[in-house]
Amino acid sequence: MIKDGGTKMAHKTFISYKYSESRDLRDKIIEALGKDATYYRGENVDSKDMSDNKRKTIKDRLSDMMYDTSVTIVILSPDMRKSEWIGWEIAYCLRKVTRKERTSQRNGVVAVIKKVNDSYSWFKYSKNGGTYYHMSKIQDIIADNHFNSNPPIKTSVGHFDRLDGSYIAFIEEDEFLRSPQEYIDNAYKKSENDGKGYDVKVAEN
Repeated sequence: MIKDGGTKMAHKTFISYKYSESRDLRDKIIEALGKDATYYRGENVDSKDMSDNKRKTIKDRLSDMMYDTSVTIVILSPDMRKSEWIGWEIAYCLRKVTRKERTSQRNGVVAVIKKVNDSYSWFKYSKNGGTYYHMSKIQDIIADNHFNSNPPIKTSVGHFDRLDGSYIAFIEEDEFLRSPQEYIDNAYKKSENDGKGYDVKVAEN
């Protein structure tokens, strides 16, 4: 966590996403971060496609990017399950990793739902006054860390709170881009006590 101008708090961030499908939204998120993008540690528009590199080389590079971050933003998109890296990245950032006698803390994580054809219906739908998701479209480790507050944090009508009811909250693209720091701060807050109050799953299925 970094003090900016003595008042505002910024956090080192990493974006997990399917490169071929969501690099456009990655760039929008970096732009929306404004000067806080200084603390972004992941790939950007100038990064090379790593798909042709050896698996160990990719793992080493990604872990170097993630190790010093405190919040991970994961982009939810229709074909994200085809990515062999998103699940591994989320599992890595939810673990404590020790390097040279220094141990990193568990990251806060926020999921941004990509808008497709001006709609979020590929993933999100309403039923009986509640909001539901097509969880089969996303990695299990992300689904397992949604609606996992313990004890459950719910609204007055019995639904899980949309932010604090889950360790990984789901936020629509438009909403996130309007106020990225709000959702980054919320994710960080949940990580401060090592995810206390949430049944955090750290294993990639």
